[in-house]
Amino acid sequence: MPAKTPAQMSAALTNVGFGDNNANFRVYVAAPPPMPAYQHLCSIIPLQASDLHQIYLECGNGWRKIFNVYAKLLFTLPVAQFAFQSKAASWQQFRDEQLLQKHGNNALCFDAPKLGHSGFHLIAGRTHAKQLISQGLDAELHWLNAEFAVDPTQKLLVTPFFDYRQLNNEKIAVSAKLLQLLAKDVTDLAHFATALITK
Repeated sequence: MPAKTPAQMSAALTNVGFGDNNANFRVYVAAPPPMPAYQHLCSIIPLQASDLHQIYLECGNGWRKIFNVYAKLLFTLPVAQFAFQSKAASWQQFRDEQLLQKHGNNALCFDAPKLGHSGFHLIAGRTHAKQLISQGLDAELHWLNAEFAVDPTQKLLVTPFFDYRQLNNEKIAVSAKLLQLLAKDVTDLAHFATALITK
């Protein structure tokens, strides 16, 4: 079998979804919004704030929650390791001006993580994570409790699904602490377990 060309290797690391194609932070959910325009994506496409609004209108409140929770999470991450909070005055402004846009450094993907791609990978939901593992995702997940798992060497985190009840503000704060540990290249699972203890 011939070796892959650089272009083929690059294509193999291309996700399908919304946002910045060069994003350093990628979230994975099972499927795109049920709109005809998004059913045959073959790459990551940038959105505008008007696109988010249209998705809310056509696909319901569940997608509004996904986008809001995503923006809240990015805006909660410490500036020392992640620059998202420095780009807006509030998470709402970040959502409208940076989330899933061309140079926002974030993406929402509808396929499996390409773990050869540098950066941070977050799978939204235990069920989705287990499906991806059963489909061959090459990750070694360490479950910290029933909702959170990490693979520190791959900078991979599993959180509850992006919904106000499942990933509430307290669990967003926990997610931010876990991501900060990944950013610091921590590999000792005891540190991750300690991060689950909220004050």
